[in-house]
Amino acid sequence: MDGQLERAGDRWRLTFTRKLAHPPDKVWRAVTEPEHLAAWFPAEIQGERAAGAPLVFHFTKGEGPDLAGEMLTFDPPKVLEFTWDTDHYRIALEPDGAGTTLIFVNTFDQIGKAARDAAGWHVCLDLLACHLAGETPPWEPRQRWEEVHGGYVEAFGPESATIGRPD
Repeated sequence: MDGQLERAGDRWRLTFTRKLAHPPDKVWRAVTEPEHLAAWFPAEIQGERAAGAPLVFHFTKGEGPDLAGEMLTFDPPKVLEFTWDTDHYRIALEPDGAGTTLIFVNTFDQIGKAARDAAGWHVCLDLLACHLAGETPPWEPRQRWEEVHGGYVEAFGPESATIGRPD
């Protein structure tokens, strides 16, 4: 499992580091532009791409209610940082030869959702890699989530899985 969990004061921090064989500008477009986000991110992000802008996270298939957030940092093509409800997210891009190292960080309150969310972000980042490569994933997202979830429960412990899988 490539997601790492650590204590961050009174919160929890989940970090993924992925090496992508694409230049930072291409990856930046994929993590910021709506038409690319739709391929891998679980919700539509509505709002201006500027620090301090209010955001709305909208589930296009009715998976949940709209949730508010705020764009904290928008520094192309390096850092995207925002809140989504009570969670904090940071996506940093670092040039890595001809490619990019993507560092995805999610900070949250409840340890009980760590394995669930780690598996979810794992799948989302797999979808991002497929999208960047112009490939169709060889699995359905729900199937992939099931494949990786158990590994996160094992890695993080049973207390990380007290909040169940997403609908």
